[in-house]
Amino acid sequence: MTTHAPAVEAHDLTKTYPGGVTALDGMAVTVAAGTVFGLLGPNGAGKSTTVKILTTLARPDSGTAAVAGHDALRHPDRVRRAIGVVAQKSGADPVATGRENLLLQGRLYGLRGTALARRADELLARFDLTGAAGRLVRTYSGGMQRRLDVALGLVHRPQVLFLDEPTTGLDPEARTAMWEEISRLAGDEGLSILLTTHYLEEADRLAERIAIVDRGRVVAEGTPDELKGELRGDAVHMELRETPGPVDAQLLRAALDSFAGVREVVFDGRRLSARADDGPAAVPHVLAVLEREGAHVASVTVARPSLDDVYLRYAGRRFAEADAAATASVPAAAAGGAR
Repeated sequence: MTTHAPAVEAHDLTKTYPGGVTALDGMAVTVAAGTVFGLLGPNGAGKSTTVKILTTLARPDSGTAAVAGHDALRHPDRVRRAIGVVAQKSGADPVATGRENLLLQGRLYGLRGTALARRADELLARFDLTGAAGRLVRTYSGGMQRRLDVALGLVHRPQVLFLDEPTTGLDPEARTAMWEEISRLAGDEGLSILLTTHYLEEADRLAERIAIVDRGRVVAEGTPDELKGELRGDAVHMELRETPGPVDAQLLRAALDSFAGVREVVFDGRRLSARADDGPAAVPHVLAVLEREGAHVASVTVARPSLDDVYLRYAGRRFAEADAAATASVPAAAAGGAR
């Protein structure tokens, strides 16, 4: 039986930035060849720091990393030849044309003459940029710039493509178009892709396997369906109205835990989340307990498990809350690195 080495393999990566900011705390990532692997986590979780190490732009304090079969710490030049990188910020020259950017990128990787011109034309056509090939990049829309960024990462036909938050800042239409292109890259060309994102829907739609990252380490890993399937029953979410006095969270959890079929209760004073074997049947009981404890409900949602529920289970907090907390707490000097 033929076996293929992983496209990316990293173990026990640690990284601390000045000021005591711990970006990675034992990060481990394995990406099978020819697959899309998603690193899903809020800002500050350590995703971008992981990518910087794997793409040889930073060194860890400790740990090991291999990309396309090359040791990223001992042989960074070999890794750079084997990868394409689409960073969070565009690497295109805004005062050069789209075609000029592609030609320059190709020359950096040793392409010349007819082969380079043909490759540039191929990528311009693939990303629907042929009509804008002669325009300065600074005149491109956000979606066009992002498509050009991906094209630049593919000029030299890399074995592994790193996409670091590729759709941040795009409007819904441009984001959907980018999702379709990423799916084609993986499906048509068998390219190995490591995608970082803080969009739950993006990870669910694109990644064959997901690692949920929180505070610099992987807290859960599997296919989207596997991760959601681990959460039996329904997710029950309730928004509470403001009350004259605080609700005793410990007493509330104890009262709800006494009901059969209701578990994993999380309450932060304004929002309550719980798992229930039968969500609709559990709602009247939960409402009764809340009313008894002086908590009045503004809205109720019952749904099948989502990746947000998976994150809540393993990280103990909601995804949006973690994102907001990380953004507020990471010092400006380290914010770019600790993502």
